[in-house]
Amino acid sequence: MPRKKQSENEIKEKKEVKPDYIHAVGRRKEAIARVRLYPSVKASLSWGDLSVKKGDLVVNGMPVENYFSGEVSKTQYEEPFRATDTLDKFAVTVRLEGGGLRGQLDALILGVSRALSRLDKDKFRPILKKKGFLKSDARVRERRKIGTGGKARRKKQSPKR
Repeated sequence: MPRKKQSENEIKEKKEVKPDYIHAVGRRKEAIARVRLYPSVKASLSWGDLSVKKGDLVVNGMPVENYFSGEVSKTQYEEPFRATDTLDKFAVTVRLEGGGLRGQLDALILGVSRALSRLDKDKFRPILKKKGFLKSDARVRERRKIGTGGKARRKKQSPKR
C-alpha cells in the first residue's frame, strides 16, 4: 500500500514539539549517568514509585540521599547547583549504570553540569567551566595483556630451576 505524502505543515508541527526536560550524559570509568533536568515540573511527573517535585534529585528510582549516603557525597553532588545558585530550583532524574559508587558519583556530577550548561550557556557554562565540573576524567582501567598472570601489569612467575 503506498504511503500518504505528508504536507509541509504536518512536518513542521512534528518538529516543533520540544521535550520538557534537558538531557545530558556523564561518564567516568565504566559508569554512565543519563541525566534529565526538568526546568518546570508538571504535577504528574513520576519516576518509578516516586512523584518528583521541584528540588528533587532522583537516582535509579530512589532519592539521591539513599543512593549516595554520607555528607561528603552530598556536598559533591550538590556542588554544581551551589556554584550556579540553582539549588532546589529544578527537578532532576538520573539513570546510573556500571562502575562503582565513586565512578557513578563523578558521572552524575558531570551529567548534571552538562545539563545545567545546556540550560543557559551564557550564564552557567563559564561558572561550571571555571570550577572544573565540565571536565571529563578520561582515565580508564588498563586492559589485561596476553601472557600476564591475570592482571594488567602482573608478570608470570618464572620457574626457579
